[in-house]
Amino acid sequence: MSRRQARETAVQVLFAMDLGKIEFEEAFNHVTDEFAISPRAKDFSKELIQGTIQKLPELDAIIKQLSRGWNFERLSYVDRNIMRLALYEIYHREEIPPAVSVNEAVELAKIYSGEEGGRFINGILGRVVASPEKFRRVQPPVGT
Repeated sequence: MSRRQARETAVQVLFAMDLGKIEFEEAFNHVTDEFAISPRAKDFSKELIQGTIQKLPELDAIIKQLSRGWNFERLSYVDRNIMRLALYEIYHREEIPPAVSVNEAVELAKIYSGEEGGRFINGILGRVVASPEKFRRVQPPVGT
């Protein structure tokens, strides 16, 4: 199984859901029907997406705290969803080393967002990896 392929699929689905405001099943079926993905990668991708969706308020609160000077809604959809996925892995997938999550996020950003996106994402995620407990305690604002 290619975990990179699964992560790429996960980012594409999260992006489609965020930009198109469509439901998980529709976005997942569209992306996985469009691109050839192995059954194991498809299963792993689905786990990542569902976990990210479940923890979205927590993940977005961390991104908002760390991206001071940037309006969260103005972050690119791609960058936002790559960071969401990586943060989910860092905090909720203990079998994945944080350095792997960061590296994969930066590589995805280079493909889908460009060098600037990769540097921005590396900076945000690097701060999290350096002090994970500091940001774990970030609570989403009420009503978000």
